[in-house]
Amino acid sequence: MYGFRQDCIGRKHLVGSFCAIPHPVAVEVMALSGLDFLCIDWEHAQMSRETIEVMVRAADVHRVPAMVRVPGHQPEAIAAALDAGAQGILVPRVSTAAQARAAVRAAAYPPKGERGVGPGRAAGYGYRIPDYLAVANARTVVAVQVETAEGLANIAEIVAVEGVDVVFVGPGDLSVSIGAIGPEGAAALSEAIRAIIAAAVARGRTVGIFCARAEDAGQWAEIGASFFILASDTMFLGAGASSGRATAHARLEQFQQK
Repeated sequence: MYGFRQDCIGRKHLVGSFCAIPHPVAVEVMALSGLDFLCIDWEHAQMSRETIEVMVRAADVHRVPAMVRVPGHQPEAIAAALDAGAQGILVPRVSTAAQARAAVRAAAYPPKGERGVGPGRAAGYGYRIPDYLAVANARTVVAVQVETAEGLANIAEIVAVEGVDVVFVGPGDLSVSIGAIGPEGAAALSEAIRAIIAAAVARGRTVGIFCARAEDAGQWAEIGASFFILASDTMFLGAGASSGRATAHARLEQFQQK
């Protein structure tokens, strides 16, 4: 589990998923599926700091690395996720190098950053602070999500920021921001994604991307992406239920025709 950052920066192919259901049982089910990591979605799901810690603990039980997509750029949210024991953070809507540098500072202890020392779960509730301080900066994954037209325009400066481990593409918000919505915008969106990936790869950064469909991972891996978040627990739940319902009805119709 503690080799998660090394796997990320070593550009090992990693496949994870978002956890949006605010309950440890959902985290355990996802962890047992064999995913390489989980990303707890504090940005878009309704959950508290206490719930995030419980969810991270559930992932730890099965030795699956858990990171947290924080709600925004606030240092307090980043510190809260890491104090809960998360192995990394994903910061949304990073559109400038200054925002990327701020994320790095918030996630790292001095002298690299400005994270405050506290007796949280990650530090053994105060009993293991020296041990945790000795390894935290080396183990914490800092991922920044580029998903705006401004971020696209500033991508060369963003990927140059030291301390950024993963440059993560958010296709949904990016499509809206650059006006590439729907099938007619597919080519423009693909061009924008490819520009982000190319800039990050050229700088030696690990590139990640959200894939609503598992089969989409291959096309981005071909040009350098290695960190993939597939859908989410809610999406998998809905898709599984829908598929099961369709199969059951199809079989029932066959039975009725006999």
